[in-house]
Amino acid sequence: MDENEKTKPELPACPVETTLTLIGNKWQVLILRDLMKYGTLRFKELQRSIGKISQKVLTSNLRTMEKSGLVHREVFAEVPPRVEYSLTPMGESLKPVLEAMRVWGEEYKASIAE
Repeated sequence: MDENEKTKPELPACPVETTLTLIGNKWQVLILRDLMKYGTLRFKELQRSIGKISQKVLTSNLRTMEKSGLVHREVFAEVPPRVEYSLTPMGESLKPVLEAMRVWGEEYKASIAE
């Protein structure tokens, strides 16, 4: 077994389940949404843009998304230290998925408003 095989995550056989494994909670989808909308953000900027998310939950989700290759974390050697988050190309590739979710959500809200 080579080094790359040791670090590959165990993913489900079903592609839909794989997607849900990577972005399967509300916070991860909102992190993606805001990084797609605003580009690179610092931690507090991202926390403010999302809304009611604790520092602990945001940190945990960002670490998970960084580990899965969706989010890039860049630390700048400054005093005080500056950390910025942005989407990787793999994270950017989820744009059509989120756009489809947005369109469906708008259509659903319109249908129940009638």
